[in-house]
Amino acid sequence: MYSFKDDYSEGAHPRILEALIQTNLQQMKGYGEDEYTREAIELIKKKLKHRDVDVHLLSGGTQTNLTVISAFLRPHEAAIAASTGHILIHETGAIEATGHKVLSCEVRDGKLAPNHIQAVLDAHTDEHMVKPRLVYISNPTEIGSIYSKGELEELSRYCRSHGLILYLDGARLGSALCSEENDLELSDLGTLVDAFYIGGTKNGALLGEALVICKDSLKDDFRFHIKQKGGLLAKGRVLGLQFLELFRDDLYFELARHANAMAKLIKTEIGAAGYRFFTHSPSNQIFPILPNWLIAKLQEEYAFYVWAKIDEDHSAIRLVTSWATSEEVVSALREEIRKAARN
Repeated sequence: MYSFKDDYSEGAHPRILEALIQTNLQQMKGYGEDEYTREAIELIKKKLKHRDVDVHLLSGGTQTNLTVISAFLRPHEAAIAASTGHILIHETGAIEATGHKVLSCEVRDGKLAPNHIQAVLDAHTDEHMVKPRLVYISNPTEIGSIYSKGELEELSRYCRSHGLILYLDGARLGSALCSEENDLELSDLGTLVDAFYIGGTKNGALLGEALVICKDSLKDDFRFHIKQKGGLLAKGRVLGLQFLELFRDDLYFELARHANAMAKLIKTEIGAAGYRFFTHSPSNQIFPILPNWLIAKLQEEYAFYVWAKIDEDHSAIRLVTSWATSEEVVSALREEIRKAARN
């Protein structure tokens, strides 16, 4: 049984494991003050082409999101997210547990636009309601779509003109930046958003996310917030060394390109077989609409999520490829789809 459920089922890229083994008995300072973490942070700043950002390494996406949002917002302020947003659907109310409401916007393609946000602002007019303050987006979105540079520029201008914080969840940022349809550079994020993170957990690391805070007013005392939320690891070297290896020679982008390429192979085969897709997703997540009988057949050999019921006979599934997905596995899946198309 091969799993296409997610992109973190495997452990870590062998180069990361080797680096951890080679440095295992070296004594290092704790809590992210070791030389590997410092070097990784400097390398990330260099890749961003922004020296005036703060970079913090945390262990996971939900921890990063709740630490960021609770730190950036005052008690009466709320976050805005798409109806498919991770903080709204898949984080067990972690943001609400910090005392901040998440305001939902119905969207068609997983992406927020200024008109969605304006509708929320129009509905929250005075001190008897929470005050919308932070706009949460992810790239790619939960349904695999990506933001173009123009879309992000428009969103950035809108948020700044309305005094809103723009925060980007980058759990799968590598996949977005390496998509064939992408026109954003990593360095663009340093000027277009107030904070974002570079996801390692879903792109070759054992664990870890690199949070980048761009706006000066959000930087103060952030390590206090990390510590309070349980995110300041004593063995911070484990995170630092991994990001150092991922960005030393652009291994991070090489792994993301591989995941995207494997998804494209599957997507091309599904399209050639005449099947439609639930959403346009030029990333490592694809959402084909298949007959229920074919889904049952594929589930005999592959694990994946059934995403949505389309009608009595068809459902949308989610297939996710990773840095470690082999061409052999993809070829076998493509052959199953070809067989189904011939029947």
